[in-house]
Amino acid sequence: MYFGCNAIRHMRTKVKTTSAKWKILLLLLPFLSVPFVIRAQEPTTSALYKEIKHQDSLLFNVGFNTCNLPQFEHIVSNDFEFYHDKGGITSSKAEFILSFKNGLCKSPSTYQSRRELVSGSMEVFPLYKGNVLYGAIQTGRHRFYEKSAGKAETYASIARFTHVWQLENGAWKFLRGLSYDHLASNTPNMGAPAFTSDAEAEQWLKENKFPAAAIGIIKEGKLQQIKVFGELKNGTPAPYNTIFNVASLAKPVTAMVTLKLVNAGKWNLDEPLYKYWTDPDIANDPRSKKLTTRHVLTHQTGFPNWRWMNESKKLAFQFDPGTKYQYSGEGMEYLRRALEKKFHRTLDQLADSLIFKPLAMKDTRFFWDKKVDESRFARWHDAKGGVYETYKNTTANAADDLLTTIEDYSKFMISIMNGAGLSNQNFNEMVSHQLKTKDDIYFGLGLEVFDLGNGEYALSHGGSDKGTSAIFFILPKTKDGLVIFTNVDDGYRSYDRLIKTYLGKSGQKLVDIAMK
Repeated sequence: MYFGCNAIRHMRTKVKTTSAKWKILLLLLPFLSVPFVIRAQEPTTSALYKEIKHQDSLLFNVGFNTCNLPQFEHIVSNDFEFYHDKGGITSSKAEFILSFKNGLCKSPSTYQSRRELVSGSMEVFPLYKGNVLYGAIQTGRHRFYEKSAGKAETYASIARFTHVWQLENGAWKFLRGLSYDHLASNTPNMGAPAFTSDAEAEQWLKENKFPAAAIGIIKEGKLQQIKVFGELKNGTPAPYNTIFNVASLAKPVTAMVTLKLVNAGKWNLDEPLYKYWTDPDIANDPRSKKLTTRHVLTHQTGFPNWRWMNESKKLAFQFDPGTKYQYSGEGMEYLRRALEKKFHRTLDQLADSLIFKPLAMKDTRFFWDKKVDESRFARWHDAKGGVYETYKNTTANAADDLLTTIEDYSKFMISIMNGAGLSNQNFNEMVSHQLKTKDDIYFGLGLEVFDLGNGEYALSHGGSDKGTSAIFFILPKTKDGLVIFTNVDDGYRSYDRLIKTYLGKSGQKLVDIAMK
């Protein structure tokens, strides 16, 4: 799978606790026939949790999904009420059963709807009167699928639900139902999600041995949510401001530093770099006089990724600059030296003044210093769970080893989506198709451009080193985006599911393009 130029080579959530759940419980208060006391959420291993999950299965898997009317009538309370955000209020059991009989189950041989409980989304809260258990509140998410005669089943919608179960003469009965927050399959930017709850995502990450993972979800140009899963070490949950080494995600920062200088009229994309810097290894090669910033930002320098990959271990051209694409960290480092020579400032100083401070990226830096909080650092892991020794670079590398948090880097992404302070001309050049690298994938200036069709596009870059994998996708037109960090060799395995979940239909297109 192709996800970013570098990723293929090595291929808890910051939840602001809301009162939404409790508002739902308060909404239900008037409809319950007995006063109740809310106790703590049931663990998934408890007998009550398992019992409610069993009742859920009897209601839907045995009843709803198979149009088993006797089962439905048996499990629904005689005092039943149902509230639906699209269909309104159903105020009695008789009305509910009749609508079911004359609707979805009128012709089960030609039309059928199937409900599926989203794995990991269910929560159960016991209801007591004094010390006597008399009911339970069940919340979660569920998906619905539709099937017409002669046609394959299709995903129709996903919704939240809240159910009240009551013990009546020792038997569990479905007393109240709320179904809300429906998202149809044709909702803009909404596909069939791979994950529909934090719990489901965290369980999947745990099962797939991701020590820690972080995502930044950008919607309408704002950082909607930060989610950080996993642990920094056994018993220590990864905090929302976990610091990751994001490898080649350093390159877009270097590129934006350069483009801001271009925008200010202080740097020229097509001016030969030899005027400011010539590497001693290529001083006698006339091709060094041709090398420009545009060649660097589009990866057409002619350099290998790193000089140590050459047999001589020295920097050398493998083809003439500007003649073809070859991903190169050396090119970015060459640009760094030229910038530093002209402006008499280090790259980290330039980035600090042009990007980090203006965007309040307080936890972002090119190298380790005394300000790095090592207790928040996501240490590198191999695919089997082993921990690598932490490499602490002490100087800036334009192409690698950026230290940052999901919040900081998401701020950077939002800045780019909003134009990054560039003129329209410079922004358009940055996102233009400077060079085709794959079907529907191009390099702009420092960023990959995914052509989604109909004038839509996404900007992206990947990063992957030993023990770390990271990637981002941002959609400047819709102002949506996703940033993913992991601290394991094969973190790229999480990309497609997360992208499809949080970027919906656009995410599906991105995955399809990547897999061509």
